[in-house]
Amino acid sequence: MESITQLFDSLWRDYSQRLCPSAVQIQQLLTEDSALLNDHIALRSFGLPKCGLAVIAAPFIALGYQPQAKYHFNAKKLYAESFIHSNPLLPKVFISELQLAGCSAELQQMIRTLLDQVDDAYFRQPDFVYSGRPWQLDFATYQFLAAESEYAAWVAAHGFGANHFTVNINQLEQFSDLEAVNHLLRHNQFVINQAGGEIKGNAEVMLEQSATMADVVGVSFRDGIHKISGGFYEFAKRYPQTNGELYSGFVTASANKIFESTDRE
Repeated sequence: MESITQLFDSLWRDYSQRLCPSAVQIQQLLTEDSALLNDHIALRSFGLPKCGLAVIAAPFIALGYQPQAKYHFNAKKLYAESFIHSNPLLPKVFISELQLAGCSAELQQMIRTLLDQVDDAYFRQPDFVYSGRPWQLDFATYQFLAAESEYAAWVAAHGFGANHFTVNINQLEQFSDLEAVNHLLRHNQFVINQAGGEIKGNAEVMLEQSATMADVVGVSFRDGIHKISGGFYEFAKRYPQTNGELYSGFVTASANKIFESTDRE
């Protein structure tokens, strides 16, 4: 079994090479005297027993993670859960899945056809969570899925990996708020997600978040390489609760807008 360090190192390597190459430059912009702390990662999947949320969570639970909270995004037909480790320095894990029952019959059949290409045993290997796409599809299928669900199209095209990593702003000394971080990013030609406002949340809900818009990356389809939305980088500032501990959960309204960081087509 991989260690927690090995698992997150592998997730970062896949994310920063395949899904969000700009993350390396952003890290260089924000890193101070010590390595950046990762607040959380997010992973996406389809809500089917073969590869659903519980299957994605298994490698993390095996390494000591525990369920934290549940979230519903009805308009996007998504269900999510967050997971947390007893070691507060370890990243939180946010896993979502598309609820296929709420989607069209055509979309459901397309997703099942993709998954039929993959043996069940593939999803019992812990490294599948950063191994990319285990099926083949053509660009027309991707476009069909995207017309109904950007999320479905993203998972169909990219498979499995961290959709985003998140810089813990509380750690930084040079930047104490998200406005300053966003200003630096814009100055360096990064596009900030404006859905619901540049900064989602506030001190009242004890969590502020912002994010870049997803990198455009080349993805290999059956009929050639096409450029589509990949992963993005998020930034989070947490506020103390009445007991003095920093809030460790997520805010549904904010997360709903963060999902739209991959919606560039």
